[in-house]
Amino acid sequence: MFALAVTFDIVPADLDAFKAAMLINAKASLSTESGCRQFDVCMDPERPTEIFLYEIYDDEAAFDAHTKTTHYATLQSTTEGMVKDKNVRFFKEVHQ
Repeated sequence: MFALAVTFDIVPADLDAFKAAMLINAKASLSTESGCRQFDVCMDPERPTEIFLYEIYDDEAAFDAHTKTTHYATLQSTTEGMVKDKNVRFFKEVHQ
């Protein structure tokens, strides 16, 4: 399994729109991508503009395929300018 964890720091005024776009992307990934195993989006009420995303794929190729989907491209274009900062970490070997 291959996973990535991303922490987004969102422009406060764009928080609701970002969350909606992220959930659309998550639902599309889970329903249309056979290699997408888990897609979690979390928030801490103490830090409302920080969103944590955790995704698990069968392998790195499945994740690369995800980055070429229409829903991923839509997420990228929709959320452009909403993200103040992003920290991405990849995990090559994940055991569920």
